Amino acid sequence: MRNVHIDAVDHTPRPIVALGRDYSDGTHIAPHHHRRGQLISGATGLIVLSTPYGTWVMPPQRGVWIPPGIVHQAHMVGAVSMQSLYIEPEAAVDMPKHCQVVGITDFMRRLVTEALDLPLVYELEGRAGILMELVMHEMVRLETLPLSLPFPQDVRLSAMCKQFMKDPDVHETINDWSSALGMSRRAFTRFFRKETGLSFVSWRQQACLLSALPKLAAGQTVTAVAIGLGYRNPSAFTTMFKKAFGAAPIAYLGMGGRPISERHQ
Repeated sequence: MRNVHIDAVDHTPRPIVALGRDYSDGTHIAPHHHRRGQLISGATGLIVLSTPYGTWVMPPQRGVWIPPGIVHQAHMVGAVSMQSLYIEPEAAVDMPKHCQVVGITDFMRRLVTEALDLPLVYELEGRAGILMELVMHEMVRLETLPLSLPFPQDVRLSAMCKQFMKDPDVHETINDWSSALGMSRRAFTRFFRKETGLSFVSWRQQACLLSALPKLAAGQTVTAVAIGLGYRNPSAFTTMFKKAFGAAPIAYLGMGGRPISERHQ
């Protein structure tokens, strides 16, 4: 089924409901939650998912898992053809308890395509039931990808982190942040790791890289994005990007399996 809201079919007596929906570039989905867990995947466009606990960026050909009941909002960069599997809570007990960006294998992608072609109330016996059972088996095996950014629970620190995401700068320092909070460098370092699970330097780098992905997907050049983040040159940014994600920006953000135009270098 396509372009049907989950609320209209949430009552369906099946452990998995497969829905497709198309979104135009720039679409923003306001904060909401689902009773079921949701596994999103898509071949084109990029999705920025936000919750009170962090931000997740889903490039093309990847997926994102949202546990049942988690309040989230989403922003689309580029035209997004979204495929969603909505999972009953009792059928999702082996899935992560937090949002995760995951790799979508070719096999899983084919399974999702097949699931979307099934009737809403598919037969539990026979091919349809076996296919959906296989979907569940494959879901728990999906690889978690490093595309998340945790937010602290402390109100003041959380506000600083969210402000940083609006205008990230790779050169901001521990001294800048500790002074703003009236803390010593040592106390701030311990506090930041306790709140986020990351060192300040690691969090700052991840924030810069994740903020770069939507800009690159929207068509900004690597040079413009790198300079905007405070990198001395595009090479320094590309090196950091490859170290974090295993590929240069163009290769990593291939749309629909094809590289972004070389003009984005």
